[in-house]
Amino acid sequence: MNKKRIFQMIVLGVKQMRDPYYQGFAAQVGFYFLMSIVPTLIVLSQLLGFFSISLDALSVLIQKYVASDAADIVLKLISSQSTSGMNIAFIGITLWAASRAEFALMRIANYTLTGGRSTGKGYWRERIRAIKTMIVTLFTLAFGLVILVYGELILKIVAAALMRNIGLNYEVDLFWLVIRWPITMALYFLMVSYTYYILPSHRLKFRQIMPGSIFASVGMLVVTSVYKIYTEYISNYDILYGSMAALVAVMMWFYFLAWALVLGILCNKVWADTTIPH
Repeated sequence: MNKKRIFQMIVLGVKQMRDPYYQGFAAQVGFYFLMSIVPTLIVLSQLLGFFSISLDALSVLIQKYVASDAADIVLKLISSQSTSGMNIAFIGITLWAASRAEFALMRIANYTLTGGRSTGKGYWRERIRAIKTMIVTLFTLAFGLVILVYGELILKIVAAALMRNIGLNYEVDLFWLVIRWPITMALYFLMVSYTYYILPSHRLKFRQIMPGSIFASVGMLVVTSVYKIYTEYISNYDILYGSMAALVAVMMWFYFLAWALVLGILCNKVWADTTIPH
């Protein structure tokens, strides 16, 4: 990719962002992220229950990578959720609420990729599709947590079989320490890629969503890391917002995450527009 194409992509991206439809959209998606936390955690806690995993593993990840103010409010939401059984109707209602952010992203993806001609194939059809996407996202999150919790045990079982059958011997703990986070990052990237694949009403080829997937994956990690440093060492929301500081902090975090996702969608669009057909 040469400098001329990069310049063309930037120009096209800026031109598209001037569309009034994008004004305030990140704030809207960020709000839906916040409103989706509780129902998402309810369903996720039930799903993890099948694997005898508590949300403690998720809590550790949140404490490690999320800014303290934002982490506090998210952890309070986690600790307040009941793990008692739920009926199908309640699960359906919960998935409906949890998929609101997915629905908003579907609308912006369709609007962007069609050049502003469409936001989807109808409200009810897109809402049902958003629920399907949310279910896949939840299973991906659960699978990732299962790997993090039971990965070392699985490796030990495999290692024991290898040593018994072919005499191969290696240090499982060290090997797991080396591959644990690369596996986690790979699952994270695949989840983002699948999200970009399923968001548009018209399916794109995998290579067409790669630029935006890479941009959004890196962007969300950078946003989370920079924002954590900013809130812990530079900004002090308590002075302005008092008891609302934690809520404001998590809303700001979601706002910037939403921007990373929206810009990833836009990246796919301008990449396709500047691709020279063979």
